[in-house]
Amino acid sequence: MTPADLPASDVPGRVVHDEIVPACRDWSGIIPAHHGLRIVDLEGRQAVDFLCYSAADPSERYNAADTMKFAKTIFLTTGHGLYSGLGRRLFTIVADSCGRHDTIGGCCSSESNVFRYGAPGTANCRDNFLKALGRFGLGRKDIVANVNWFMNVPVEADGEMAIVDGWSKPGDYVDLRAEMDVLVAISNCPQIYNPCNGGRPTPIRLVTYAPAGGAGVTLAGSRGSS
Repeated sequence: MTPADLPASDVPGRVVHDEIVPACRDWSGIIPAHHGLRIVDLEGRQAVDFLCYSAADPSERYNAADTMKFAKTIFLTTGHGLYSGLGRRLFTIVADSCGRHDTIGGCCSSESNVFRYGAPGTANCRDNFLKALGRFGLGRKDIVANVNWFMNVPVEADGEMAIVDGWSKPGDYVDLRAEMDVLVAISNCPQIYNPCNGGRPTPIRLVTYAPAGGAGVTLAGSRGSS
């Protein structure tokens, strides 16, 4: 039995949505306030590019610089928040079985793959974000510096940084609690030219759950690319 086959019975609430996102694909949806989103790295070492916005007003969106300043670290984990530029928490990380995620590397694009690897016409996370955000009327101007769950970007004492092999094992996950209604856009990273996906992009699992003891509501607008 693989992590994809296992029931989501260990999430701390009532499951309202459970979906496998194939390798290299995008996903977007609205996570209601107080609900949880579990992102599962099914096979290990798979980067998951992640953006989030206030569903009520998407001009309020994840702010990488403020999130790092408030956390006092570039390595987010349990207890840290994902903050908007208005100083409000969009999500709180309530569980993290991996312990290493990236806040500074951003997303890959067709242009950056040409610049860095001489590889034109590649699948990339920026194009995935454009698909995911387009379902909600958003576009290129709404893509900001993002979180990369399960991606490992260490920074050396002299400031040197690099994308290196991730720490995540099959079945590792991060649980996020929405602090307001939050629009989420995900790119299940298709990168094959650096180690962020262990050289082979793989599926992920997304589980949304209502608060323990709460009635919960249906997840709104969740969908991946066809």
